[in-house]
Amino acid sequence: MAIESHLETLERKHGALEKQIADALLSPASDDLMISDLKRRKLMLKEQIERLKLAVTHH
Repeated sequence: MAIESHLETLERKHGALEKQIADALLSPASDDLMISDLKRRKLMLKEQIERLKLAVTHH
């Protein structure tokens, strides 16, 4: 059950980063470096989510 809870937390964080990226892209004062960092963090979360999903399905 702990893995599923952790997975939900990661998915919420992923969604929050997605919203931050969308908001930053709409802002005329957005910083490209910040947007790149947000995208990198979002990708890292996505990869972690996929690994956890794979682990859950194999057990």
